[in-house]
Amino acid sequence: MKLKSLRKPPVQTIMGHRIPEPRPTLMALLWVMLYLGLPLVLLGMLVDLLVQTTTGACTGVWCWFG
Repeated sequence: MKLKSLRKPPVQTIMGHRIPEPRPTLMALLWVMLYLGLPLVLLGMLVDLLVQTTTGACTGVWCWFG
């Protein structure tokens, strides 16, 4: 295994000041939830709807509220 690929790059400095490393933000989390979470939820709801229409047994989240 290459150890060079596992090492962090050295800290960059400009005029003696350290530049902060990029880090995940709240906006990045929201975009991940939008692009990954929402399609998974919609796919699960579609599967629940297909099971309900074919078998007549309600298995979806909407069964808890209705």
